[in-house]
Amino acid sequence: MTKRPSDQTPPALQTIDHLHNLYSVLLQGPLQRAEQMQSVAIESPSGLSYRFEDLHRASGRIANWLRSLGLAQGDRVAAQVEKSPEAVMLYLATIRAGFVFLPLNTAYRAGEIGYFLEDATPAVVICSPENREWIAPLARRSGCRVLETLGETRDGSLLQAAAGFADDSPIAPTGPDALAAILYTSGTTGRSKGAMLTHRNLASNAMVLHRVWHWQSGDVLLHALPIFHVHGLFVALHGALLNASKIIWLPRFDLDAVIGALPGATLMMGVPTFYVRLLGDSRFNRQLVKHMRLFISGSAPMLAETHLAFTERTGHRILERYGMSETVMLTSNPYEGDRRAGTVGHPLPETELRLVCAQTSRIITRPVSGEASEIGGVEVRGPNVFIGYWNMPQKTQEEFTPDGWFKTGDVGQWDESGYLALVGRSKDLIITGGYNVYPKEVEGLLDEWPGVAESAVFGVPHPDFGEAVTAVVVARPGIDLEVEAIKACLRESIANYKVPKQIHLLESLPRNVMGKVQKNLLRERFGPASRGQWRELVGRADSQGAAAADLTIRTSGL
Repeated sequence: MTKRPSDQTPPALQTIDHLHNLYSVLLQGPLQRAEQMQSVAIESPSGLSYRFEDLHRASGRIANWLRSLGLAQGDRVAAQVEKSPEAVMLYLATIRAGFVFLPLNTAYRAGEIGYFLEDATPAVVICSPENREWIAPLARRSGCRVLETLGETRDGSLLQAAAGFADDSPIAPTGPDALAAILYTSGTTGRSKGAMLTHRNLASNAMVLHRVWHWQSGDVLLHALPIFHVHGLFVALHGALLNASKIIWLPRFDLDAVIGALPGATLMMGVPTFYVRLLGDSRFNRQLVKHMRLFISGSAPMLAETHLAFTERTGHRILERYGMSETVMLTSNPYEGDRRAGTVGHPLPETELRLVCAQTSRIITRPVSGEASEIGGVEVRGPNVFIGYWNMPQKTQEEFTPDGWFKTGDVGQWDESGYLALVGRSKDLIITGGYNVYPKEVEGLLDEWPGVAESAVFGVPHPDFGEAVTAVVVARPGIDLEVEAIKACLRESIANYKVPKQIHLLESLPRNVMGKVQKNLLRERFGPASRGQWRELVGRADSQGAAAADLTIRTSGL
């Protein structure tokens, strides 16, 4: 078990038990200092600037409108809207009034939205104007009382509905343990689960990150992330609000827009894809980012190659961190000190983290000999850890240990310097012929092969081995990969049971909106194979040995 020293705990965390409402934490600066109320909070690409006073007054009007609907504390307000400053006002209004915010991915369609609405039963649904026609019947079916719309350019019915209400609205005294938000997981295995996050969870994490990432006066955040996700909403937005910093607001990642905005920013948070795209543009250089203080990456693993190339190009070392919907942020590479590529750093203050052996339940300690530890399941506890899954008490019980540790489902190890390195998801563990294969180990070797841009390794059912190690690789432009040469090299580096039985060449890997590779889609596409294929494979294995049971297929991108 590892816990950061208690002397690193922000003083504000010592009074978290007396928390009034998350809103009063996020806007504590402007609420206490009139000059900050007049400073710019959000600068939009259209040229509009929103002061903190604008956010406060507009969220007050929307909060009063919500209260006029007769909602009870704890009622849910669902929002599937495009990213806009007004969407931020809706979020702030919801927590300010004591209700529960339910952000929904803008890519979700009818089947998904129907499930979320029927599961969460929100009292209010806010959607984009263009989606009202198909969302309305789903909202009615779930028992929703009110449906309004909010567009990307201040259009829609919500702002009109709230316009007649006073902008002075009290901050509901929710207390620290009331629900603030429900965030549905990505649902890569089975139905999505609604992670219930409290005012304590979100406030404590925001205050810790404020300290460990050294937020300071004059910081300007470049925000190109979506705001229906932990990264964009609870990390980036919360950090800027708590620091009373200006946000350069981009509706989405656009390469030209980001390059144009970087000279005016000091911080940027993004997914690895953002940084890969920046590195692909010759305009992205040291001169462009000379005013930047910090680049942060998360939501998906970053290749060590990208990390190093970024440093060579800009002189900045990207700070990688680790979090999830159920916990917000858990670990971070240090602000001051070595930011190690391929790791996610150390546990945050007040967050406890341990690695547990899957076979024996033994706690794996950090090595003292300068060698990496063995691999184990990541378990955590702390004020940032959610209270459970909405409407899933049995699932909640399964995911927590009897002594209160949350089983993240991630698998990791301590590296030789005591940094946490994530190996993969426990559900991605491949058991082939009784042997454990961790995909990240094989992916690391594949990614080092000349001409390989990226790779993904996963298991598919196999009648002989139980699971067969399977890989997909994406070639760099203009490169024709020789699969058999890759396999031969792998056999010299790792045990034969870890070498993929099949390698598929794709034009790209399927990813969700936050850049995570969707291995569930790859499993569906490439396995299980037809009975005829398996008979052929097993026959070859019987006659030529298991190592010959390889099938290489060239396919187009997903």
